[in-house]
Amino acid sequence: MGYSTYFYRQAGLDVSNAFTLSLAQYALGVVGVVVSWFLMPHNGRRRLYITGQSMLFCLLVIIGLCGIASVDNSAAQWAIGSMLLLFTFTYNCSVGPVCYSLVAEMPSTRLRQKTVVLARNAFLIGSLLSNIITTRQLNPKAWDWGPFSAFFWAGTGFVMLVWSFFRLPEPKDRTYGELDVLFEMGVPARRFRTTMVDTNDHMEAVIGRKLSTSEYVEKL
Repeated sequence: MGYSTYFYRQAGLDVSNAFTLSLAQYALGVVGVVVSWFLMPHNGRRRLYITGQSMLFCLLVIIGLCGIASVDNSAAQWAIGSMLLLFTFTYNCSVGPVCYSLVAEMPSTRLRQKTVVLARNAFLIGSLLSNIITTRQLNPKAWDWGPFSAFFWAGTGFVMLVWSFFRLPEPKDRTYGELDVLFEMGVPARRFRTTMVDTNDHMEAVIGRKLSTSEYVEKL
């Protein structure tokens, strides 16, 4: 998405149409973020994240397949542009904003600051690598993949989708204390949403007695 104008040019669109589609893309991105405000409270983080990843994977495959057509095929060029617009809207409805919620909710209470810092550094390193790769994929004087670069990112997206399905828990409607207990109990990520947990009973099992109200609140 960050190289959309250049991507449209390499896909065969003229300068004017490429620039217009890029403006539309950013407008759709803003709308998508607003839509996510209403989707997250009802659908939860895990479901919205995985659904978004699945849709993005499919859109990338479609973009790559459209690249098989000749650059003189205007219908294929506009199909690529339309799919990238839909990709942007889908991303900003799901994966984009949800990740910020997950970064704040997933870490343990005592390690949250360090975890967020490590997550951000990992993101920056990943961005550095992806920016180096993407420019070479789209540049006709380098790798010259054009729309076929979508196949590469569809592959990485599929790997992340599989990881999320098995490893991403659902933090919706859970307190930080409940999440800590669920992680400590080794509950599978897919069962976080349905597993019943009583943090006070868990602490009783750990320390051998019931917590007082003040102790219970402090632990939470």
